[in-house]
Amino acid sequence: MSDYYVGSVARDGVWLAVAYTEAGYDHTAVVGGVGELWTRYEDDAERIAIDVPVGLESTTAPRANERAAFEFLSGTDAIVPAPVREATRKQRYRTAARVHERKTDSELSRAAFERAHLVNAVDDFLTTIDEAQPIFVEAHPELCYRAFAGEPMTEQPAVAAGYAERMRTLAEFDRDAPPTVQSVAEATAGHRVPDSGRPRCRRRWR
Repeated sequence: MSDYYVGSVARDGVWLAVAYTEAGYDHTAVVGGVGELWTRYEDDAERIAIDVPVGLESTTAPRANERAAFEFLSGTDAIVPAPVREATRKQRYRTAARVHERKTDSELSRAAFERAHLVNAVDDFLTTIDEAQPIFVEAHPELCYRAFAGEPMTEQPAVAAGYAERMRTLAEFDRDAPPTVQSVAEATAGHRVPDSGRPRCRRRWR
């Protein structure tokens, strides 16, 4: 079997995975968590790119890759800096924010806290499963669109104009992209899947 290159997005406990081989689009899957994602692809995935932070810091925020992404996207609010590791383990925003500020001397956004449980689950998984560490990489949809188009997207992804802008960008980069999007939609019919919008972070970067 050919190696898979998998891209996956996660929202509210649901992971949407799209698998490619070197020949192109292969299939779509909906799974219930990072562990299930790994179980499905551990034997034949060359790489699994996820839109969840990989590699948390203990005393620094934003992480270096987040700062670089923020600059590459010309200051977009699409980049939500991850909480420090200890803060992801807290159940209440006020407690997590207090820990994050004490560790980093910076504020924890609500958007970051809303994904903290997901970030913590991935962090715990990759800390425990050594063989998964070289397979999983962190990705961000807006960085991909920026790379394809040569400039940041101008519209928010959750609005019609933003969807159209991204579909044009995909089609210009790969003429097979629009049919692939349709295939993914058909494959997930009847499933509750992550929506296209990501949390936004309206905060000052330091």
